[in-house]
Amino acid sequence: MHRTFALFGSFGMLLGVALGAFAAHGLKDQLSPYAVDVFETGVKYQIYHALGLLALALVPRPGRALRAAGTLMAVGIVIFSGTLYALAITGVRWLGAITPIGGLCFIVAWGLVFVAVLRLPRVPEA
Repeated sequence: MHRTFALFGSFGMLLGVALGAFAAHGLKDQLSPYAVDVFETGVKYQIYHALGLLALALVPRPGRALRAAGTLMAVGIVIFSGTLYALAITGVRWLGAITPIGGLCFIVAWGLVFVAVLRLPRVPEA
């Protein structure tokens, strides 16, 4: 198990669930529907990629591509979800210009997972 991915993934899930509950119960009356939607998008992507990190943590001997994918997922969570949370709460629009960098991290991460899977030896079916 890759301990760092397991720690970041499990903490990402913990924080994602807590922030999702906060959005549902604490922000609905404080922010515009658009801002709540932006915040919830950050939560969704954080949870998706925290689950991705937990899956990568279970790979017994992740190669270079999977280690890079996990790192990019973690960085993507911080940049993508973090900027969406900040944008929703503060209304500072220029933060939206940074968000796509996190999205690009996610795309490249999943591309690396795809390449790693393509490189796996084929196992004959029973």
